[in-house]
Amino acid sequence: MQDMKQRTFQFSVEVGMLISALPFSMVNKAYGMQLVRSSSSVGANYRAARRAKSDADFLNKLKICEEEADESIYFLELLKVFNAAVAENIDRLIKEANELLKILVTSIITTREKLNKQ
Repeated sequence: MQDMKQRTFQFSVEVGMLISALPFSMVNKAYGMQLVRSSSSVGANYRAARRAKSDADFLNKLKICEEEADESIYFLELLKVFNAAVAENIDRLIKEANELLKILVTSIITTREKLNKQ
């Protein structure tokens, strides 16, 4: 499996490429900006989690990643409604975001269990 650090980075890059290729409209601009923020936040906060000072700090940063990944899915779904011509590309990004979300949730559960045993 590709390293999460690289996967989250690549996800942000691919979202940026998608947004750059969309035709200009107020909807694409507004949703696109939100998506750029949330998708890049997944990777940025994952990197921060890797440098966490404690398990509790790690857990908090992973929870931010989880929220941002879920938000990214939401804005991808919205953009898909308004950009049917690139629906296949958006679906691929939604699939990747869901996979990242599943990995993050699994890590959150594992970390919570570890903290509860302490």
